[in-house]
Amino acid sequence: MTAAVEPRPLGDLVRVLEGRGMLRTLLAPPGLSVGGAAATGVAFDSRQVGQGDVFVAIPGAEYDGHDFAAAAVERGAVAVVAERAVARVGVPQLLVASSRAALATAAAWLNDFPSHRLGVVGVTGTDGKTTTTFLTQAMLAECGLPAGLISTIEVIAGGESRGYTGHTTPEAPVIQADLRAMADAGDRFAVVETTSHGLALGRADEIAYDICVLTNITHEHLDLHGTFEAYVAAKRSLFERLALSESNPDKGWPKTAVVNLQDVLADQFIDAARDAGARVLTYAADPQVAADIVATAVHDDGVGLTLQVRTSRWDDVVRLQLAGSFNAFNVLAAIGVGEALGLDPDAMRRGLTGVEGVKGRMQPIDEGQPFGVFVDFAHTPGALAAALDSLAPIAAARRGGLISLFGSPGARDVAKRPMMGRAAGERSRIVVLTDDDPRTEDRMGILEEIAVGAEEAGRRQDHDLFLIPDRRQAIRHALELARPADIVLLAGKGHESTLATADGPIPWDEAALARACLRDLGYGA
Repeated sequence: MTAAVEPRPLGDLVRVLEGRGMLRTLLAPPGLSVGGAAATGVAFDSRQVGQGDVFVAIPGAEYDGHDFAAAAVERGAVAVVAERAVARVGVPQLLVASSRAALATAAAWLNDFPSHRLGVVGVTGTDGKTTTTFLTQAMLAECGLPAGLISTIEVIAGGESRGYTGHTTPEAPVIQADLRAMADAGDRFAVVETTSHGLALGRADEIAYDICVLTNITHEHLDLHGTFEAYVAAKRSLFERLALSESNPDKGWPKTAVVNLQDVLADQFIDAARDAGARVLTYAADPQVAADIVATAVHDDGVGLTLQVRTSRWDDVVRLQLAGSFNAFNVLAAIGVGEALGLDPDAMRRGLTGVEGVKGRMQPIDEGQPFGVFVDFAHTPGALAAALDSLAPIAAARRGGLISLFGSPGARDVAKRPMMGRAAGERSRIVVLTDDDPRTEDRMGILEEIAVGAEEAGRRQDHDLFLIPDRRQAIRHALELARPADIVLLAGKGHESTLATADGPIPWDEAALARACLRDLGYGA
C-alpha cells in the first residue's frame, strides 16, 4: 500500500481512466455510488491492501491478481481495477484493457501526478546507468536545481535517502510516491534510472520525462524480453515517450535526447527522439567522432579521471574522483543533460568533480597490499570487458597483470555466460569463476557454462582458470594469486547487500569481505 496525503474521490480516477481511453466498463453494485467512495492508496498485492485502497488485479506468470480480488476487498479495498469482471466482491469494478497500465495511472493519480511538477531525466542503457544518475544529480544540485534520485543503489528525495526499493525502477505505486516526496520536498528535478524491465512492465508509465539519456546497448535481460530486438525496443520506448501528450505535458524544460554516438544502435534512438519532436544531443569519447559533446583527451591514473571536454559552448578540463576510463562516457552523458538545460559550465564541472565515488562502481579497496583491488558491478559481457580494458593499461604501467573474479546469476539470461567468460579470458592473466546469485540453479553448472568462453580464449582450468562456487573462498584465492603490481577485479556484486542462493538470500558486502580477506592475508596491520 502507498498512502496519499488525503483521500481522493474514486470518481476522479474513473474520469482519468476514461480520459486516457483506458476504461472499458464500470461495474457498480446496486445502490452503491462510485462518486461517494474515496481512495487512500493503490495496491496490486492483496496482502498489502489497507482500508481505502484501490486494488489493481494484475495477471502474472505464476499468480493471477484476479483470484485475490475478494481477499483484497476483505482487507478494505474500496474498488477493484481489473481486466475482467470478478464475482462477489461488492465494490465498484473498473474494467480496463491493461491492468499494468492502469496501475501506473492510478498510482500517478493518487499522488497528484508528481512528475508534472518536476523536470525528469530518465537514464537508460545496459551499463553505466547508476553512475550517470549520481553524476547528473550532483551536477544539477551544484547548478541550483536540487534533484531527487531513483537508482539501483538508493532513492533520494529532498536530500534525504529513502533507502533501496528492491528494484532499480520500482513498481508504479512506489515510484510515484517517491516522485511525490521529491516534489513536496522542494526538488526541482528527478533523475530516474529507467530499466528495460521498468519500461516493458509499465512501471515507468505516467512519468513525464523531459530529458532521456542512452548510455549504451549490449547483451542483457533476454530472460525477460526473449530477443535482443525486444530488449532494444523496450529501451527505445523511453525516447518515444518524449512526445508531448496528456501524460507528458510541456513543463517548460526542453524535450531532449542525449545519446552515446559511439553505440552501434545510436541511430535508432536518435530517430525515435526526433520522431517524438525532441532535440537530440550526442556525445563521444573519441575526438574523431563528430558528436555535440566530445572528450578530446581522457587520462585515467587508477584513482581518478581527467577529461578535456569540448561542447558548442565551452572547452575545458573536467576532473573526476572516479577511476575507470569507461566512466568518461558517463561523465559526458551527464554533461549532455547540463548542455540541454543550458547550465553554467563552471558549476557543472564543480558538481561533477565533487562526486567522490559510487558504491560498488570501480570502488578501490586498499589495505596496504602491493596490488590493486577494485569492486565493480560489471555483470554483462560489455561492462566486464570495459572494466578490464580500463584497468589493463594501469596494470601494464606497473608491469602487472589482471585477475578477474565474477559469475553469472542463476535463473537469468544464460546466453551471456560464455560471452563473459570469453571477455575475461581474453583480457586477464587469471580468471576466477564463482557464485553470483545462483538461486536454484546448479552452481558448478553455471560456472562450467562461463568457462566455455574462457577456455576458447586460451584459459586452462586449474592453471589460469579456477571454478570456485563459494564466493568467499574464491575472493581469498584470487587475492592469494595476486602478484605485486597486479590488479584484481571483483565483478558482479558491487553494491548489492545480499547473495541469492537456493536457501534464500544471505547478507553480502563485497567491499567489506575483500578488506577482511586482505587483513587475513596479513595486510592492513
